[in-house]
Amino acid sequence: MTMRPIVYFGDPVLTTPTTPVTTFDRHTEALVQDLLDTVDAPGRAGVAATQIGVGLRAFSYNVEDRIGYVINPEIAELSEETQEDGEGCLSVPELWYPTRRAQHAVVTGVDVRNEPVVLRGSGLMARCLQHETDHLDGMLYLDRLDRDTRRAAMREVRRSPWFLREEPAVPEAPKLPSAFGGLG
Repeated sequence: MTMRPIVYFGDPVLTTPTTPVTTFDRHTEALVQDLLDTVDAPGRAGVAATQIGVGLRAFSYNVEDRIGYVINPEIAELSEETQEDGEGCLSVPELWYPTRRAQHAVVTGVDVRNEPVVLRGSGLMARCLQHETDHLDGMLYLDRLDRDTRRAAMREVRRSPWFLREEPAVPEAPKLPSAFGGLG
């Protein structure tokens, strides 16, 4: 298929909860392939369907040599133990803020044949599972920041050259701080 352009903060698709996938056909397979092609770029850890302008419940991931996808994901389990690391988003490029997430996460969903899928992860994978599922619920990581940090983040967003741009740019790998991968 193809690497799709990323939708930026300000586009309503990013804040609209997605519709579950109910038909498993060649269109669903094409969406999954586009998600896999789009996440398979340096510096990308995940891409939600909303980030490529599609309001369906699916995401792809590319974390620690694990590349895959899940359709109709739901958070099934989160640990009480947390992590708070810098988090970024392809839809909010070049901005990174400390974001608290569960250290371990389990997501359930299905594959393109509507067969059950269970994804488990710790650290970066847990962060990715939570971040991408948030996208599908119409939430950005900025929504999880404390009030003062979110206020500062929104000032940075408004000053960003990509904010409210008419058309998304051809996707390119973000500049990454340290060893942390860019989430979707």
